[in-house]
Amino acid sequence: MLKAIAKDYISKVLSIDIELESPKNRALAHFALPCFTFAKEQKKAPNIIAQEFASKFDNLNDVFSSVQALNAYVNFKFSANFLNDLVKKSIENPKDFAKANDKNESFLLEYVSANPTGPLHIGHARGAIYGDSLKRVARHLGYKFDTEYYINDAGKQIDLLKESVILAIKDYVLKEKVSYPEVFYGGEYMQELAQLAYEKFADNYLNADLANFAKDEILKEIKQTLANAGIVIDTYVNESSYYKKLPEVLEKLKVLNMTYEKDNKLFLASTKFDDDLDRVIIKEDKKGTYLAADIVYHDDKLSRGYDKVINIWGADHHGYIARVSAAMQALGHKKDSLEVILAQMVNLLKDGVPYKMSKRKGNVILFSDVLEFIGKDALRYIFISKRCDSPLEFDLNDLNKQDSSNPIFYINYAHARIHQLFAKANKSFLDVKDIDLSRLKDENAYDLLFEALSLQDVLEDAFNSRTLSKICDYLKQLAANFHKLYNETRVVGSEFENEYLKIYAQIAISIKSAFSLLGIEALNKMENK
Repeated sequence: MLKAIAKDYISKVLSIDIELESPKNRALAHFALPCFTFAKEQKKAPNIIAQEFASKFDNLNDVFSSVQALNAYVNFKFSANFLNDLVKKSIENPKDFAKANDKNESFLLEYVSANPTGPLHIGHARGAIYGDSLKRVARHLGYKFDTEYYINDAGKQIDLLKESVILAIKDYVLKEKVSYPEVFYGGEYMQELAQLAYEKFADNYLNADLANFAKDEILKEIKQTLANAGIVIDTYVNESSYYKKLPEVLEKLKVLNMTYEKDNKLFLASTKFDDDLDRVIIKEDKKGTYLAADIVYHDDKLSRGYDKVINIWGADHHGYIARVSAAMQALGHKKDSLEVILAQMVNLLKDGVPYKMSKRKGNVILFSDVLEFIGKDALRYIFISKRCDSPLEFDLNDLNKQDSSNPIFYINYAHARIHQLFAKANKSFLDVKDIDLSRLKDENAYDLLFEALSLQDVLEDAFNSRTLSKICDYLKQLAANFHKLYNETRVVGSEFENEYLKIYAQIAISIKSAFSLLGIEALNKMENK
């Protein structure tokens, strides 16, 4: 928002297209205009151009209080009156702060999509939390952004699920002697499923549709775990529903000369589109491969009219990207219409040692277990605080610390401190919305206010780069700068009490808004644990 306002204003004054930079040192400027790119056209030194540009703003201080040439840059600082008006609007309509106008671009995000053969593990949690936060940010910025979960309800894993339930009924319910195959689904959750299945079907369990029963029960648990983490997915679609469309898609690929038969198999000519191998889509037994269903599903998604389809996959699916992309290009879809974000592995520690595996699942750490141990807000924050495509390691106990080493505590403490100041002053945010900030001459406070008002720019950058960790970095820096000013400046009872409170109100609104977009609740009061 601020960058767009500055760019638009400066471009109109100079009558040229420009690009602005954000200086690291806010004491110098809120935004800087580099003049190097104009030197060749104007046949002047960049520093001379900077001086000439700056001179055109001598009498224009309704937006900028300071416009100065420094070497080859023109430095701009917003005026107190301009920032003051933005804060007033923010206090009056905090839910609309940092929102953008509706955009024309639309997205469909498919994420989580874990096989319905067991509870969600911590690897699923990372993509789930990232995807939900991406959705929240996108919608706040005015994009049409829908979400979907693809249920793998067909294939070998569903057959194996049924056999595993049968074995568990015989073993744990009927107490029969069972010989387990090398591959099966185990753990306490399978014992629970077996008990539920036998209660429903009794001795007729062998003739019952155990596969769908077990799948549905597991999906109930998956949805509940997601809901406990603040995640609601718009649509659930079944893999099995796409098989009836497979012949039509195969015929289309055949007409386009994108398939061929070899060794009684049907291959996709995916090497035409940078895949390293042609891929089998129909096996010798005439059954479709996993890729076959994915081709139909992705073709359907890309045919729904979205500008971009995004998938969040685990890092182990890296090699799968090229073949799906090749298939979509073979069907005539644009290469950049499909975007894949990879969620890297998560390594949990507890007091510096690896966190123990979950007995309930048998061999992995469950999403629900970690959620119960550290809570929704801490888990969501830590999973967004690092780039999704970078490995993540953290200690569970660090997120329960009540000090600055725990970032979510540190940020919440800033928010709570502001509310405590207002309580001490016996005022509300609305009480200070009309205060004129121009009396205050504290440049550090104005720089902090500019930072607080910059949230929309941070959100735009985070969404466009798909790097939501930038929001966490912003919050940590904002909280740190607030704590510094708070410790150095007396507010309640001072001459400029109302001015500081107005600035602090905006900081609180910025923290609460950003936290909300990450699915986190900002605390007005810190609780002692």
